[in-house]
Amino acid sequence: GLPDLIPTQMTLELANCAICTPDEIARDVFVPVGKFTFLADFVIVDYESDPRVPLILGRPFLRIARALINVHGEEMILRNGDEWLTLNMKHDTASYSNHPYRESVNLINIFNLSSEDCLKDLVSHKKSDNP
Repeated sequence: GLPDLIPTQMTLELANCAICTPDEIARDVFVPVGKFTFLADFVIVDYESDPRVPLILGRPFLRIARALINVHGEEMILRNGDEWLTLNMKHDTASYSNHPYRESVNLINIFNLSSEDCLKDLVSHKKSDNP
C-alpha cells in the first residue's frame, strides 16, 4: 500500500496551462523500473489525464535515479550504485529484440489497479475544488 498521505497547500500549473491545487503528497513510494526500485515522492493531482502521457518523470526522480539522458541517441540511463539500466526512448519496437539489456519507456505502471480504484485509494471522498 501507499504510505500515509501528507496534506499540502501548493498550487500547480500543469503542462496544458491548467491550474490545480493538490491536497496531498505521497512520500517514499517504491517505483520499480526494470531491475531497479527507487523511492520517489508523488503529488496527488485530480485532473483529466491524457492516456498518451501516463507519467511524467520530474527532475527529482531523475536525480534520485542518477539519470543520464542522451537526447540525440534517444536513450536514458538510470543508475543504482555500479549497475545501470539503458532505456530506449525510441518508439520503434522492432530494434528491442536485438538489445536484450535495453528496455522501453512507454509506460511505467506503479499500481495494478484501474484509474478509478487508484483514485478511491489515493484521494479522500470529498469533492474537488478544481473547476
